[in-house]
Amino acid sequence: MTGNRRPTIKTVAARAGVGRTTVSRVVNGSELVSADARERVLAAIKELNYVPNSVARGLVTNRTNAVALVIPESESRLGSEPFFAALIRGVSGALAESRTQLQLMLVRDQAERDQLTESVATRRVDGVLLVSVHSEDRLPGMLEEMGLPTVLAGRRDAGERLSYVNSDNAGGAAAAVRHLLAGGRRRVATITGPLDMDVGRSRLAGWRTAHAEAGVPASELLVELGDFTEEGGANAMRLLLERAPDLDAVFAASDLMAVGALAELRRCKRQVPGDVAVVGFEDSVLARHTNPPLTTVRQPVEELGRTMARILTDITQHGAPRQQTTLPTELVVRESS
Repeated sequence: MTGNRRPTIKTVAARAGVGRTTVSRVVNGSELVSADARERVLAAIKELNYVPNSVARGLVTNRTNAVALVIPESESRLGSEPFFAALIRGVSGALAESRTQLQLMLVRDQAERDQLTESVATRRVDGVLLVSVHSEDRLPGMLEEMGLPTVLAGRRDAGERLSYVNSDNAGGAAAAVRHLLAGGRRRVATITGPLDMDVGRSRLAGWRTAHAEAGVPASELLVELGDFTEEGGANAMRLLLERAPDLDAVFAASDLMAVGALAELRRCKRQVPGDVAVVGFEDSVLARHTNPPLTTVRQPVEELGRTMARILTDITQHGAPRQQTTLPTELVVRESS
């Protein structure tokens, strides 16, 4: 090989005396190659110091070796919620193991939805990892209709057809409320996540389950809708205190909303945990740095991202069937309760 030109699949094919498709089959480990041809291709690869690229691999596999992580949220939401950062770390780490490129796509308006549709239609990605799934979101159905392998973070409902990785949201919420009730709290409020998301409904269901188990009435006056943001948590806490000033505990369906609730309780001169105990959900880095440190339900967000990526890789590279997985959660007790 002369000069500084990088060897191509065509160069390897010429040196080995085979076609480019044969080189691609060898690169991708296909068995549809004779032993003699395989040896010649491998010798040419070694001699030319050829590094296969995604285009070469795609000649036979029809794969791009790229997947899209689709998050239908704004940049501010992406940057402010620790959940997304941890999920992205997990996804990117797992994809690096299989040398798959990650494309992060925010879908905030119709133009970006159209861009995603075009990427899917022209097969510029092998599959999609979809986060922040709402019940009425048309994206999962669209991806399913187009036949693109898709794995969801969470699910739309209990009858979800697509592959997904979920946390034990109901079980984790129930554990949080059991902890509060066991500590003598009897007016346990909750700040829910959006109820058009399975995660919001499931964590509310866990709050109800723990009350029913303990024989303690679960008053609807103690339920306030949140949106997984700090501001939403503060607003919900204010409304709860106005309606039920005698509440003595609150389970917030995310750490970020719990941070907002703590701020509102301080503003109202309520002591935590003396007057009101507080429990969050996620065990993000925020939980260890609140005042007081936050009792919370740990969900393995990085592992959730890794598992999503591995399931998608199994489907796109090995033809694996649909997989649906629920990861366990764990109560982490700190000073706020």
